[in-house]
Amino acid sequence: MRTNIEQRACDLAVYVINNKATVRSAASQFGISKSTVHKDLTERLPRINPALYKQVRHLLDINKAERHIRGGLATRRKYKGA
Repeated sequence: MRTNIEQRACDLAVYVINNKATVRSAASQFGISKSTVHKDLTERLPRINPALYKQVRHLLDINKAERHIRGGLATRRKYKGA
């Protein structure tokens, strides 16, 4: 039987995969903290559903590799006023 935490971890994983979402956007969507999302996806999900974890891990790695680009764009928007 699944608990709420296990169900939340699976729901988060499905959301991240379907929307190619970042940890921050998933946290915002579910109304929880980024650290909770990260813990659910990296620590709890491998024990609950290893196949789903593999897909999420791939997306998390892509997001990590691209985060410096998103940060640079955000800084550019901030100082450009757009």
